[in-house]
Amino acid sequence: MKQKLIAYAQLMRLHKPVGILLLLWPTWWALWLAAMGLPTLKNWFIFTLGVIVMRSAGCVVNDLADRDLDGLVKRTRDRPLVTGSVTPVEAWVLLAILCTIGLILVLCLNLAAFLWACLALTLTLIYPLTKRFFPMPQAILGLGWYLAIPMAFAAQANKVSAITLWLYLGAVAWTIAYDTWYAMVDRDDDVKIGIRSSAILFGRYDRLWVAVFQLFSLGAWFYVGILAQLQWLYFLAWIVCGGFFVYQQILAYRCEPKRCFQAFLNNQWLGLVLFLGIWFGLY
Repeated sequence: MKQKLIAYAQLMRLHKPVGILLLLWPTWWALWLAAMGLPTLKNWFIFTLGVIVMRSAGCVVNDLADRDLDGLVKRTRDRPLVTGSVTPVEAWVLLAILCTIGLILVLCLNLAAFLWACLALTLTLIYPLTKRFFPMPQAILGLGWYLAIPMAFAAQANKVSAITLWLYLGAVAWTIAYDTWYAMVDRDDDVKIGIRSSAILFGRYDRLWVAVFQLFSLGAWFYVGILAQLQWLYFLAWIVCGGFFVYQQILAYRCEPKRCFQAFLNNQWLGLVLFLGIWFGLY
């Protein structure tokens, strides 16, 4: 039983919390901005638990869709569905449980938030399939993941606004940037097995395009600070975020897989810094 529970946790990537943090920080950005301060305890709890549950569900969906391909990629050949430590039937049952928990959580919110959640779930479910035909599936990932932003505004402030839009667009561009670093780790294997990614699409100009999306994110987040009338500590955090982007470019200068992965991981700290900037910038 213990080994089976460990396998389930690995299937949900609970042993790799960076994915949770990359979704959690922007969700908290949105909650704090929507409340213009501390959100309600109810909304904080629902969205925090919801992030963990739905990120886990997304990992299960991804592995179910890719179980015939993951064994061909060095980084993913030890995943539970590949090794057989979790069967497809067990994975489907686990996915149903996670989605049920997510549904219970979202039913505690208002109708607008529920509708945003339905759209987010749809994009999450189709994302793994887009890797077969869409040249930049990272965009679909970002569009789906960060619908948590308008969802949070709908739940906390009962409306979405220009702040919501620019926070969302910045987060989507950020996803394309950091997930391209991630895709650069697997680029050679993905080419062999026919998987699409932004790293393959951008080719020799990968770092340049990552920089373009990073700059767009910074521009969007700067405008968020202006629209929300945040104080100077937010803009100090914004400068630090720019420094993180420069550091990532330096890390990945030679496009070595290990250093590209380090550049990807660095984004969890960027998310934290911007969250602290928003929190302290509101006062």
